[in-house]
Amino acid sequence: MRPRRGRWSHDQVRRDEKPGPEAPPDAATTTAMAGPGSTRPDTTTTVDRGRFPDAVTPWEDPVWRAEALAWVTEGLAAHGLAETGPRAVRLRPWSVLVRLTVAGPAPVWFKAVPPAAAFEAGLTEALARWVPSQVLPPLAVDAAWGWTLTPDGGPVLSEFLDGRPGDPDPGYWEEPLRQYAAMQRELTPYAEAIEALGVPAARPRDLPALFDRLVAGNAALAREDRVALEALRPRVADWCEELASSGVADSLDHADLHENQLFAPVSGRYAFFDWGDALVGHPFCSLLVPARAARERCGPEVLPRLRDAYLEPWTGGGVTTAGLRRAVSLAWRLAALGRAASWGRMFPVPPGGPGVSGDAEGAYWLRELSAAPPL
Repeated sequence: MRPRRGRWSHDQVRRDEKPGPEAPPDAATTTAMAGPGSTRPDTTTTVDRGRFPDAVTPWEDPVWRAEALAWVTEGLAAHGLAETGPRAVRLRPWSVLVRLTVAGPAPVWFKAVPPAAAFEAGLTEALARWVPSQVLPPLAVDAAWGWTLTPDGGPVLSEFLDGRPGDPDPGYWEEPLRQYAAMQRELTPYAEAIEALGVPAARPRDLPALFDRLVAGNAALAREDRVALEALRPRVADWCEELASSGVADSLDHADLHENQLFAPVSGRYAFFDWGDALVGHPFCSLLVPARAARERCGPEVLPRLRDAYLEPWTGGGVTTAGLRRAVSLAWRLAALGRAASWGRMFPVPPGGPGVSGDAEGAYWLRELSAAPPL
């Protein structure tokens, strides 16, 4: 492997420096041309910053960008591929995502994540070995740098739903949740191996300490929030202990399994991706995000049937139906801690300069701890 410079950090790119030859200016959506010497037929690069025009990512560093794109070129070449057209770059505080045009009907995707989420690359590679039918095998991975190169997986579930006439069947999440739960149960023997890849531990008995760290480190919490959370702390500890004793083994928790994080089914199988928020913890915490998405589309009456579909693969493990449902209720509430923690996995905010912090979103999820679960 060729030598590389040190990890990218914000002090390597000053906000008052001019961008390099291919670096876009700060804007929500821009178009830039590659520098001299580019061999791509179409050198147009479109950059989308979404709602985060002030977020600083390593894409702004021309040296990092050149090195990443050289790695992409090598990864494509290993599969007999090469870029043939424009790039579409999506910059967010938590990732750099590049859609690469190659020969053939489908693009290839490059993803880079912050150091705190670098485990995603190695986890993606490992899941392709352990549960190959439920994930998208990557074309190339650099686990140390958190870089992945993946083929296109087709339409995601939200696109599949939006492209169909009428309202979706209220049970549209049932089969994805069955398959996802079955995958989680299959992964329970790998929990320690997953944690060894760098995936953060959020096992039920770890959560009280995580609660303390999140509350202490969140600058967006008002004084009244802190008072309320301090009063809630003993109950949080009790919920964690009860969930730890539920009889369900720890496994992989995606922690952000919404409708854009799984591909529409191919031959009846769903493929799950985007593991940058993942945790090792109680698997039932995964139900929070998809259930909230389904409730928004179909109303609260859909929740019991989705819970029961999710629990089907967990039956027969020595835990009663009532016990499984109680564990869902506890995990629904405590999953807020994992969601709050994930907002800390972003590219660092430049010292003394503008940037994007996840404190506001983290504070929202900490407040959600006091909300009674709907299941």
